[in-house]
Amino acid sequence: MTIQFFAPQWGNTLPFETFCRNVKEAGYHGVETALPFEEKEKREMMAVLKAHELELVGQYFQSFESDLKTHAENYERYLRHLIEAAPVLINCQTGKDYFSYDQNKALFELAGKLSGESGIPIIHETHRGKCLFAASIARTYFSSLPDIRICLDISHWCNVHESLLADQEEAVSMAISRTDHIHSRVGYAEGPQVNDPRAPEWSEALEAHLGWWDRVVDRHREKGTVLTVTTEFGPLPYMPTVPYTQMPVANQWEINVYMMNLLKKRYGV
Repeated sequence: MTIQFFAPQWGNTLPFETFCRNVKEAGYHGVETALPFEEKEKREMMAVLKAHELELVGQYFQSFESDLKTHAENYERYLRHLIEAAPVLINCQTGKDYFSYDQNKALFELAGKLSGESGIPIIHETHRGKCLFAASIARTYFSSLPDIRICLDISHWCNVHESLLADQEEAVSMAISRTDHIHSRVGYAEGPQVNDPRAPEWSEALEAHLGWWDRVVDRHREKGTVLTVTTEFGPLPYMPTVPYTQMPVANQWEINVYMMNLLKKRYGV
């Protein structure tokens, strides 16, 4: 089994070359990011990744349109754009929480078609506001669409269900069985991101997430498959700030590197 760690471009304010140099020096395997449509900028980003021997996880989050036809057209446009860059995989915030089952199902089928044509795995994130926003809703899709593979960002479900999911075990187990990629952010009952997972007051939430991730790792070890992890603690407004100053209460980069090193040690990477 191999575990590969990716740094989120989300929240980065440094030049991309500087960011990638820091990512490589920290011990990451690659970067998770969306790509610009401007070809020159896209080529430059890909060249920087190559120069630093970093892999790409393509990221799609631009699922903003409420009209399904327009939504699906843009979904395909973004996915084809990411496929051209030959990423390790594409992680999608697919669909909308207010789309019907059939509407979201059509988007899953479109992604499956593009993945089959390209050979690039396209997976779907458990994210608030999107199709897989809640454990109970995701269970319905998992039961009826056996080929769906996911990015497990279970921090969102903790927030949506206002708990550490003790009463959602069936859905959690199904999600774990579908997981090919993890966003290792720690959520809690009242939010998708604790302010600092190193703080002792968050030990219960951290241990709950570690337990879920352990189960994902165990499945991939059994199968001898690659598991990818993005340490996706985010910036403001995910990161709480001091009132009036907008100063973050903790350092996003330091927390993400801490999470990577914690998981590397835990899983013997």
